[in-house]
Amino acid sequence: MSDKDLKTTFPAEWVSQSGIQLTWPHAETDWAYMLTEVRSCFTAIAREIAKRELLLIVTPEPEEVRKQISATVNMENVRFMECETNDTWARDHGAITLLDADGLSLLDFTFNGWGLKFASDKDNLITRQAVEAGFLNGRYVNRLGFVLEGGSIESDGQGTLLTTSECLLSPQRNGRLNQVEIEEYLKSTFYLQKILWLDHGYLAGDDTDSHIDTLARFCSTNTIAYVKCDDKEDEHYEALRAMEEQLKTFRTLAGEPYRLLALPMVDKIEENCERLPATYANFLIMNDAVLYPTYNQPANDRKAGEVLQQAFPKHEIVGIDCRALIKQHGSLHCVTMQYPQGVIK
Repeated sequence: MSDKDLKTTFPAEWVSQSGIQLTWPHAETDWAYMLTEVRSCFTAIAREIAKRELLLIVTPEPEEVRKQISATVNMENVRFMECETNDTWARDHGAITLLDADGLSLLDFTFNGWGLKFASDKDNLITRQAVEAGFLNGRYVNRLGFVLEGGSIESDGQGTLLTTSECLLSPQRNGRLNQVEIEEYLKSTFYLQKILWLDHGYLAGDDTDSHIDTLARFCSTNTIAYVKCDDKEDEHYEALRAMEEQLKTFRTLAGEPYRLLALPMVDKIEENCERLPATYANFLIMNDAVLYPTYNQPANDRKAGEVLQQAFPKHEIVGIDCRALIKQHGSLHCVTMQYPQGVIK
C-alpha cells in the first residue's frame, strides 16, 4: 500500500462539512400528487440546513424553488444547480467523497433506482454535471461500472464500513459479483480495513432492500444507534431482535464491542393499507447539529431525540416532521447528501 493509500479515507458523516445537497421535488416526480405537502417538508429541512451550512439545491426550476423558500430560508447560504431530475433521493444519487492526501475525490457510482425499481436516468447524471459545472469541487472519479447508493453504506472514518447483505448482495445491483468480490471491491475503492455485514433487519414498505441508514448508524468510531422493536406482536420484532444480537457481536478495529444506543420503533403508520417505512435511524449529522425525522408521535419523537442527544452530546438535536417523506418510502437522511469542507463553495 502506498503512502497515498494510507492517507486516503472514506470520511465519517461527522467530518467537518462544507454543506448539504437537496434535490428538490417538482411536478414530474412521484411527489406530483402531494407537492404542496412535500415542499413544506423540504423547506423545513432547507431552513435548518441553511441556518448552519451551505445548501446546494438541485432542481430543473430554480426560480420557482427560490419563490417557495426565500421568505423563511437563509438565502445567502443557498446555491442552485439547474438540472433535470427523476426524483429527490440525493443520498443515493449524490457523489460519495473520499479525502485524499492531496485533495478530494468525488466518486460517481451508478444509481439504478434501487435495483431497477424506478427510473433513474436523469438522477444518474447529476454528479457528473455538478462537478463539470463547478457546483461540486474535487476530482471526478468515474465508478459507473458499480451500482452503489450512499444510503447503503456507513463509514466510521477509520476504515470500517457498516452495510447490509440484503442490499449490497441484491442480484439487481451487482449480481455478477459474489460477496467476496464485492467486499474486495469496496475495500480497495474506499481504503477499508473491515466491513461489518448486517444480515438481519428490515422495514415494511422499504424500496431500498434494507439500506443501512434505515436500521443502524455510526454516531462515533465506537457508537452505533440502531432501531429496536419491543413489541412482540409487531412484524419486525424477530428480525430487529436478530439484528440487535448481531450488532452485539461486532467489534471495532481495536477489538472492542460497540456502544449500542437503541432508537425506538415508530408506531405503525399506514397509507392505503400499506405500512410505511418510518424510522428514526434516518437522521443527518451536520457540523453542530443533528437533524432527525419526527412522525407526530410525541413520546417516540421525544425518546428518539433523547437517544440522539446521548450519541451527540455536543450537537443541537433538531426534529423535523417527515410524515410527508415516508409516503414515498424515504425520510430525512435519504433526501440529503453531505459534502466535506471544500466541496461546496
